[in-house]
Amino acid sequence: MAKVMLHFLPYALLLAAFVVACHGQERKVHIVYMGDRPQGGFSVASTHHSMLQRALGSTLSAKESLIYSYRKSFNGFAARLSDEEVAKLSEMEGVVSVITNHKLKLHTTRSWDFMGFSKGQLGATIEGEVIIGVIDTGIWPESDSFNDKDFGPPLPKWKGVCQGPNFTCNNKLIGARFYNSEGEYDSSEFHSPRDSIGHGSHTASTAAGREVAASYFGLANGTARGGVPGARIAVYKVCWLSDCATADILAAFDDAIADGVDIISTSLGSDVPIQYLKDPIAIGSFHAMKKGILTSSSAGNSGPYPATVSNYAPWILTVAASTIDRRFTAKAVLGNGQVYSGFSINNFDLNGKSYPLIWGGDAANISKGASSEFAGNCVPNTLSSDKIKGKIVYCDSFSDGSDIRRAGGVGTIMVDFPTDVAFNYPLPLTQITIEDGQKILNYIRSTENPIATILVSDPEHDKDVMAPSIASFSSRGPNPLTPDILKPDLTAPGVDILAAWSPVAPPSETFYEDTRSVKYNIISGTSMSCPHVSGAAAYVKAAHPSWSAAAIKSALMTTATVLDSKKHADLEFAYGSGQINPLKAVKPGLIFDTSEADYINFLCKQGYNNTTLRVITGDKNSSCGSTKPGKAWDLNYPSFSLQLEDGQEIKAVFTRTVTNVGSPNSTYTIASFSPLSTITVSVSPSTLSFSSVDEKKSFTVKVTGPKISQQPIISGSIVLSDGVHHVRAPLVVYTFLPGSIHISSSASQNKKRFKGSSLYHKNGMLRHT
Repeated sequence: MAKVMLHFLPYALLLAAFVVACHGQERKVHIVYMGDRPQGGFSVASTHHSMLQRALGSTLSAKESLIYSYRKSFNGFAARLSDEEVAKLSEMEGVVSVITNHKLKLHTTRSWDFMGFSKGQLGATIEGEVIIGVIDTGIWPESDSFNDKDFGPPLPKWKGVCQGPNFTCNNKLIGARFYNSEGEYDSSEFHSPRDSIGHGSHTASTAAGREVAASYFGLANGTARGGVPGARIAVYKVCWLSDCATADILAAFDDAIADGVDIISTSLGSDVPIQYLKDPIAIGSFHAMKKGILTSSSAGNSGPYPATVSNYAPWILTVAASTIDRRFTAKAVLGNGQVYSGFSINNFDLNGKSYPLIWGGDAANISKGASSEFAGNCVPNTLSSDKIKGKIVYCDSFSDGSDIRRAGGVGTIMVDFPTDVAFNYPLPLTQITIEDGQKILNYIRSTENPIATILVSDPEHDKDVMAPSIASFSSRGPNPLTPDILKPDLTAPGVDILAAWSPVAPPSETFYEDTRSVKYNIISGTSMSCPHVSGAAAYVKAAHPSWSAAAIKSALMTTATVLDSKKHADLEFAYGSGQINPLKAVKPGLIFDTSEADYINFLCKQGYNNTTLRVITGDKNSSCGSTKPGKAWDLNYPSFSLQLEDGQEIKAVFTRTVTNVGSPNSTYTIASFSPLSTITVSVSPSTLSFSSVDEKKSFTVKVTGPKISQQPIISGSIVLSDGVHHVRAPLVVYTFLPGSIHISSSASQNKKRFKGSSLYHKNGMLRHT
């Protein structure tokens, strides 16, 4: 990010000086949120302009200040305002809240086959009735993944547009818009929905890309496709090299809802917990939910530490990342015949030729004042090109290889902490363990002329037999804001995913150094797992077009494949209900449906009053009435979460209602699986009998037990079965100390290593620093 910030710094200073000189106070972008879209024939845009004119004092200032008028799906506007003007607008009638325009981060195809979803069973015609809205970095429209051969025109429900110069949509990619409220552009970026980063093309093709032959320089060679190749795609470009602005995200939600999308996919999120009323994704997705649109969002890349999960509102489907049975490693072969394997997506072929091997500490640039210690870690600008040219460099810690490549080095062997993620680099490189690194360093020091070579990755013969397991970077629960709601909801493949890429975006870690161009790239992150679930949700929507957002979410969660608890100490805090199973999700038997009124009741129990409640709902008539703050145990959610203070007795009663979407005449037996022998889980009634489709039945789950303390998580489940369908909802119990936080001090260190939610790095991939 440093290069990007420096690129904009001079412009930003000049702009700030100009604004302060003209207005006395610096104007910054704010969102004036006014709730639901108003009814009637009056002009919303005129109202917004009139309000700005009153606050700013002139028609011209109001016109220059206004950036967006949100008037399609909800009411509000974004404008450049001083603190004084914010205060004036906050007092005006109809204004619910004024929100600062903060920035969010961007948090195959073997992956679909790995989940047992080699091909959907609905057909292209039915899939073609579903539209996935992708809020991301844009798209490369000419990619083979988005060609519209054999596609007819979209349904009349589609109201969107194709925006921007030198950009063409088709019957597959039916709409595209772009937003940049700050007006900041890097010289490499397009002033259109065209993707210059790669991330948006990758996520869109993972969700709904066509079946195409693809590889990464010959690696992972095969067929790449999305979950619903027949579905339509609409893109909303809100993320740039300078991140993703709140005002732009809300504008994208406003348009996407009005355009007629069926599913919204957002592979981005905040680094830190945000209250629902200040979270643009929570607000936008709430309005989407009201229109029957499910929002699928990434959980974040700040794992494996607890309470780091993002996008945790209960009306959002929150997605963790898991591995598939393909992995990428590259072997370093030393002159003494020893072979050391490390994670790397290495396509560079040295043809078995060995090169001189040097430790970075022996190549310190003395003239620059570099020490052996810093050079040993291959810190940028510490290595001497005279000493490393034509050699493979061994580094004591992480290096992206850019300095070594620039100085004429042939390749890199670097040491890093154990990981389960491979990255691609601009030169031959492998990432080995500390233990193996010490052996290589001993070889260098004990050998007169040490040599080595690095082999090309061979994923076809290097399978991950432990898959699926949750990736170390995937953000964990518990829910940092609402502990009564289990998050993440479920998981999907997010490691080493091959999908479409922007050919102007470098494929490796070194954004400004790598001049290679690819049409398909392999990257990792919850940004990659999210569109898998978006695709699966679109598949369920295609099968059941009348289902609500909560119904689709429930179907995906209750039919998920449970992951192996022995491999995950943090259990459901890592994987939620389990890994998605799209084929089963179209026939769940029962669903836990949830209405807007249910979510309003939930917010009231979270302590929201009428004023703060309306910030989220946008409805001036929303009211908590007599509802008092309390537990969210009655929210009709397809999982159960019980947080207890250390030393507290276990005692909770949950109420749930299920809707029959299976056989008209069916009887379900409800079984409870207790987390511990000392904990009693009882269900009443123990059976539910249905005589028609859409019939609803309720039951209660009572959890009791002795006082417990120092218990991170224990898990059980509630399973409803009619002999054909097995509707499973996880149940977790855990303790906390009042006044403490779940995030350990190590979490911040982890974020320095795993730059989470993708656009921490310019090319949209999970990376080390």
